[in-house]
Amino acid sequence: MAAPMSRESLEPGAAPYGNFPNYSRFHPPEGRVSLLPRGLLSSLFPAATRPLLGLDVGCNSGELSVALYQHLLGLQDGSSSPEPPGAGTELKLLCCDIDPELIRRAQQSSPFPASISFASLDIMDPAAREPLLRSFLQRFGRSSFDIGFCMSVTMWIHLNHGDRGLLEFLALLASLCTFLLVEPQPWRCYRAAARRLRRLGRRDFEHFRALRISGDMAQSVTRILTQQCAMELVRCFGSTAWDRSLLLFRSTAAPPDHGTQ
Repeated sequence: MAAPMSRESLEPGAAPYGNFPNYSRFHPPEGRVSLLPRGLLSSLFPAATRPLLGLDVGCNSGELSVALYQHLLGLQDGSSSPEPPGAGTELKLLCCDIDPELIRRAQQSSPFPASISFASLDIMDPAAREPLLRSFLQRFGRSSFDIGFCMSVTMWIHLNHGDRGLLEFLALLASLCTFLLVEPQPWRCYRAAARRLRRLGRRDFEHFRALRISGDMAQSVTRILTQQCAMELVRCFGSTAWDRSLLLFRSTAAPPDHGTQ
């Protein structure tokens, strides 16, 4: 699947992969990070060797990635905050998005280039995905990530790759991450995305009318991860102002590369 081009003039419906040029303006990062408790990383990984490794899939232009990094490490809010010495020894983030223009913006504006890496990637393309992820993990002598972030991405995978694509995507994240924080879009967002395309006179999402996984998508994602992907639901951190749940899962499969309790 070729990566689409983002432009400031694009209407929302013209971003069929969720690659909205100004996404953080209508879904501000604070709406998510404010739901996460301070000290979350230390509570999840009390005995783990640092740095912890994180994977953020569908990072857009990076505002939420930076906000998550700051919040999880207890850094001062505000994207202009300098990174204090030693912060990068705690957490290293690999953030990817299908849109190279959004990644370019993220790279240019990131205040933490030593700790947050941004890369253009179609996560559903194994030929592109595997070398990038392997290269990043090998830098730290690791084979998996400690924590993954999938924030309002599942719908776009589902619409563009169908039920099978959603199952494959969730299985992939479960295989890569010890913990996984997911924010699924509700079903009404699927219908709204399809309407936006139709209003612009564009072809409907290829898989939309054939989807069998529908209805309560937070429940569906939870069921898939817990029944098919060897994960357990640890906690729901509540819902954002735009009615999307933040769900934290933990792998019940093989132990991670380094110890957690």
